Amino acid sequence: MACSPDLFRSVPLFSNLDDDELRVLAGQVDLKQFAARQHIFRIGDPADHAYVLLSGGVRVTALDEDQQEVVLHEPKRGELFGFASMLEQTPHQAEATATEVSACIEIERKDLLTLFEQRPHAGIDLLAFLAGQLHHAHQLARERSLRSPNEVIDEQATRGERIADIVASFGGSWTFIIWFAVVFTVYTAINIALGGKAWDPYPFILLNLFLSLLAAIQAPVIMMSQNRQDKKDRLRSEMDFEVNRHSRSEIQGVAQKLNGVGDRIADIEELLRRRL
Repeated sequence: MACSPDLFRSVPLFSNLDDDELRVLAGQVDLKQFAARQHIFRIGDPADHAYVLLSGGVRVTALDEDQQEVVLHEPKRGELFGFASMLEQTPHQAEATATEVSACIEIERKDLLTLFEQRPHAGIDLLAFLAGQLHHAHQLARERSLRSPNEVIDEQATRGERIADIVASFGGSWTFIIWFAVVFTVYTAINIALGGKAWDPYPFILLNLFLSLLAAIQAPVIMMSQNRQDKKDRLRSEMDFEVNRHSRSEIQGVAQKLNGVGDRIADIEELLRRRL
C-alpha cells in the first residue's frame, strides 16, 4: 500500500527531511497492517525490513539465558524497530509482535539507498538527528552516573515520607530520650505532689494511655522511614551494578587491546628471528 509523505512528519528520525526528500522516501516504502497477536518478525528471520509504528501497539521481545521472554522495547507512535538489524543486514535478534491492530511503515535498505542517491543531503539530515540522539544519550548516562542515590530518592519523596524521616530521626536520638525522661519525671512528680487533687493519680492511667498512643503512632512512622531506607539501598545497589557492568566492559576492552598488542609483539619477535 502506498504511503503519504505526511505520515513521516510524525517520525522523529525523518523530521529534518524537506518535502522533496519526504516525497522520494514515501514513493519507496509501503504501509502495512498487522492484526492483533500477529508476528511482524521472529528471531533469526532475515532483516530485510525495518518498521515505523503509526498506530496500535507492538512489543519487541527476546529470550535470555534461561529462555525466559524479556521485553526489550514497546515502541510508541513514530518510533522505529528492527532498524539496526536491517542496516547491518544481520538476522533479527528479537521478535516483534503486534499487541493490537497496528499500522506500520515498512522500510527496506534499498529505500534509503534510493533516497540518498536522489537526495544526497538527506543522509546528512538523518546523521544530524542520530548525532543529536547520541549526544542526548551520552548526557543522560553522564548525569545518571554522577548523581547520588540520595538525590534521586529525595526528588521522588512525598511530603509524608519526608515527615516520616524527620520523626524517625528525632525518635531515634538522645534528644528524644532526654526530653521524654524529663517530661515523664515532671509529669509524675506533679501528680504525686498534688496528692488527692491530681488529675492523673497513681498508677497514672492517663499517662499510660498517652504512652500507648505514642507507641502506636511512632511504630508505623518508623517503618515508613525504614521502607525509604530500603528503597535507597536498592537504588544504590542498582547504580553500583550499572557502574560495575560498565567497568567490566571497559576492562574487557582493555584486555582485548592488550591481547592484540601481545599478538603484534609476538609477530614482530617472530619476524626478527627469521631475519637473524
